[in-house]
Amino acid sequence: MAVIPVRVTLWIMLFTCCWVTYMLRVGMSITIIGMVPPVSRNASAGGSPCGSQSSMKHVSGDVVHYPGEADGHPLEEEEKKYGKVYDWSVAQQGLILGTYFWTYPISSLIGGMAAERYGPRLLVFVVTLISAFVTALSPMAADLGYYTLVIIRLILGLAAGFIYPCLHCLVARWVPQAEKGKFIAALMGGTLGTVVTWSLTGLIMENHGWSAAFYVPAAIAAAWCFIWWYLVADSPNEHKMISEKEKTYILTALGDRVQTKSKSMPPFKKIATSLPFLAMTVLHYGNLWGLYFILTAGPMFVKNVLGFQLSAAGALSALPYLARLFFAPIFGSIGDYLLGKQIWSTTKIRKFFCIFSHIIPGLLLGCLVSAGCNWPVSISLITFSMGMNGAATLTNLQNHQDLAPNYAGTLYGVANAIGSTAGFFTPMITAYFTKTGNTFDNWGPVFYVGAGAYIGAALFFIIFGTGNIQKWNYRQEPEPAGVLSWRPWGKTETPPASGKSSKK
Repeated sequence: MAVIPVRVTLWIMLFTCCWVTYMLRVGMSITIIGMVPPVSRNASAGGSPCGSQSSMKHVSGDVVHYPGEADGHPLEEEEKKYGKVYDWSVAQQGLILGTYFWTYPISSLIGGMAAERYGPRLLVFVVTLISAFVTALSPMAADLGYYTLVIIRLILGLAAGFIYPCLHCLVARWVPQAEKGKFIAALMGGTLGTVVTWSLTGLIMENHGWSAAFYVPAAIAAAWCFIWWYLVADSPNEHKMISEKEKTYILTALGDRVQTKSKSMPPFKKIATSLPFLAMTVLHYGNLWGLYFILTAGPMFVKNVLGFQLSAAGALSALPYLARLFFAPIFGSIGDYLLGKQIWSTTKIRKFFCIFSHIIPGLLLGCLVSAGCNWPVSISLITFSMGMNGAATLTNLQNHQDLAPNYAGTLYGVANAIGSTAGFFTPMITAYFTKTGNTFDNWGPVFYVGAGAYIGAALFFIIFGTGNIQKWNYRQEPEPAGVLSWRPWGKTETPPASGKSSKK
């Protein structure tokens, strides 16, 4: 019998799973900076229009002055090598970063169905172990050529695509409705993985070279796999250490909304023609566009435009994710309180918090170019944009659990497969607009596209989305009384177990 509630252990393992997954995913965004030749600081040559912040003496308006500069020609900073350097073009670098997301949608699409049929515990264990192994092979792959490294990234993306559908399947099977906000917040563990990885990768590279930045995460991920296997089960009924009291509480709270392993196929025709599912997918796509933009292009903007050294670029690029990690559980707890006390309906919660998860981040991202070389303002705008996106725990990251908890893994997998295409579009768009140099004029369209994706997706969901459970959630059962297919303004919600109408 567990000394602490098994749900606490599950929360920790969900959190660390996302941490490990993102640790293996995002390290390349920093590592690749040390793997390619340094660029000139001159903006026209592709360097920073703001100069080097490490050697900055003072800033007057938009003019940056450096110690020892004369006749308007600043001194070039000494560039440190972190290991073997590869002559990869900007386009090739974008390909290396982006190909992770070429295969990610494929496995994400089938990951939910695989988890619902075979169980998420085994799938997470296997794909994470594979990811750790191929990450350790990355330095050797780079020596063989950038195409070989692209193959490594393709394998990593294919393995990682299974993770989040599996985790959402676990949440659906383990977590009562009134606690889901907190558990969806656990899936922000990837945020901490980003923060830690970006903060430490630069330091590891400066002290041990960029090869070590692959070996260390690979070793950590491999060790984590065996902890996962020991502590996690596919459902409360299969957990060996859960108390009867906790198991009874979970199963009673879930009721007949969720069934465990099933050999039946999801109702794809009904899913594909569901307007609420389409609205959720659009909302998820807008969220991932902003997320992946800062994930892949953020370090480059901080180093090549704002002019920070590699270690500082990693740390400053991690700040937005630290803010997201801080705000996510706060928003999740607020949503659980509003739902648990029946103050607001599920639909009202989902739509209202789109203001924080999408609209405010979009507006802040659109203001970024106007900050110019005022790096404290630029970093603050990016940080608060991503911090407010922590409210995604109440919007796109939870809505599929509302629509069909029996198929939560499948719904999230399909939406994530579509949304993850933003992961290979954003590096390409960034490379296209910045190919002639790292000027603010070149970066402006990149930020405006991200802002439009955020805000447009939110408006679509506010009009067409819902938090009501869908009738096709129930496998081969008649529609329960009171369940609506679609009520966009949330006048009726999932019938409570007691049969009483929920408070609006």
